[in-house]
Amino acid sequence: MSGACHTGSMACEPMSDTKSQDSSLPMLLRILRARVYDVAIESPLDPAPNLSRRLNNTVLLKREDLQPVFSFKLRGAYNKMAGLSSTELERGVIAASAGNHAQGVALGAQKLGCRAVIVMPVTTPEMKVRAVAARGAEVVLHGDTYDAACSEAWRLSAERGLTFIHPFDDPDVIAGQGTIALEILRQCSEPPDAIYVAVGGGGLIAGIAAYVKALWPQVEVIGVEPVDADAMTRSLALGERVKLDQVGLFADGVAVREVGEQTFELARRHVDAMVTVDTDAICAAIKDVFEDTRSILEPAGALAVAGMKADVARRGLQGRTLVAVACGANMNFDRLRFVAERTEISEDREAMLAVEIPERAGSLRQFCTLLGNRSLTEFSYRLADPSRAHIFVGVQTSGSRDEQDLIHDLQAAGFPCLDLSNDELSKLHLRHMVGGRMPAAATEACSHTRELLYRFEFPERPGALMRFLTSLHPNWNISIFHYRNHGADVGRIVVGVQVPPEEMDDWRNFLDGLGYRFVDETENPAYRLFLGEVAGAVGVG
Repeated sequence: MSGACHTGSMACEPMSDTKSQDSSLPMLLRILRARVYDVAIESPLDPAPNLSRRLNNTVLLKREDLQPVFSFKLRGAYNKMAGLSSTELERGVIAASAGNHAQGVALGAQKLGCRAVIVMPVTTPEMKVRAVAARGAEVVLHGDTYDAACSEAWRLSAERGLTFIHPFDDPDVIAGQGTIALEILRQCSEPPDAIYVAVGGGGLIAGIAAYVKALWPQVEVIGVEPVDADAMTRSLALGERVKLDQVGLFADGVAVREVGEQTFELARRHVDAMVTVDTDAICAAIKDVFEDTRSILEPAGALAVAGMKADVARRGLQGRTLVAVACGANMNFDRLRFVAERTEISEDREAMLAVEIPERAGSLRQFCTLLGNRSLTEFSYRLADPSRAHIFVGVQTSGSRDEQDLIHDLQAAGFPCLDLSNDELSKLHLRHMVGGRMPAAATEACSHTRELLYRFEFPERPGALMRFLTSLHPNWNISIFHYRNHGADVGRIVVGVQVPPEEMDDWRNFLDGLGYRFVDETENPAYRLFLGEVAGAVGVG
């Protein structure tokens, strides 16, 4: 048989036909006989009260993120390895993986006392390399991609006589993952209405669906994939396996170009439907689970929750019992900033707008008044034109209707407005690039004033930023403004203000009476280099 490697983009070579169990056994019996609890725990099926209230359904989370390797992968890996002959165990096992499968194989080998070789790309984060090595496995770093690592693993398997442990397209691996369904049905007082499962190569959903449909065929089993890694969705729609040209890597644990042969056949017979979700929806699901459990899932781990939310909205489900498999929590800490940024937009809780306002006294105050009691999440502006200003602003909203009402109010007041909430260029890049130097035309128009640059810190509470903006003297023109809500207790802004020389005493009095911590950055060389007026530009060094 052939199938795609875990998180890889290349199909694995045909596996050696090493059978640890009778190949004629139906999958139900394989699952019932599976050996997983030497290394795995029976993970809890926890209620998600916040999600339940929001979705008007009873939502339960199958907590595979609590496994010793923070992923379900150890179930299938160990079940496969536990069925190997003593001769095979003496020779050792090998796997190719940059993530969860590697840790599952390493833990299984540690438990069984056999040698394990894990081939990982040289680009694998050091944290994951150390985690695998800490369990006694030999780590071989090879190639820049998973494809290269997989090829090297097969070469070493033949050269050293090691047994290749497939990440998903193996009946024993599938059976090990299927024990999750066994637990779900035992933990539920009555069968749930639907179970949502993340899909990469298909091993997890194949095992769960085979068991569920054998016992409770009325329970829906629904697979979830990212929109940019939807190999199973396309394969089921076409009736044969589809190999994607490329896959998105945000949910790297399911970034598979081609599902397995056996997993596809089981999915074709037993999976009721597939749902696809985008990156923003996955980020929102990570936050949803955190708010209910205080645990942070990896993108692939939150995929089932994202798909469940999308399916509830699409079908209008109410009063149902829905189970989502939280399948992994090996999250890179560096991703959390990105996740936080994209979450609010996905849930229609933040609108990103480009707004044009006239460059005259009082226009900013009028703009802030139109925002009402909505909190700003981001505000970026640089004086560029003597007659008009372009502001990049993030505003908290209570839904899409609230966002549309705000846009209508701004435009009715004479403030042209462009909605950027669904613009990827803006979300990924432009929000961080707004600014630059003041053009010469604007500098000449304001030649009678000097631009001052100050940093301010204030207590981050609703309305605090608005109070700061409205407290500025109307004669002082704001030429730079940047604020971003970082979720901290302290808000931080940088403001460029053009103050006439004769009003400098008033400016100092304003600072003293404001009650906020401030720092004068007017002479900061970085400001002069990247943001300063054109006439005052300086070179590095």
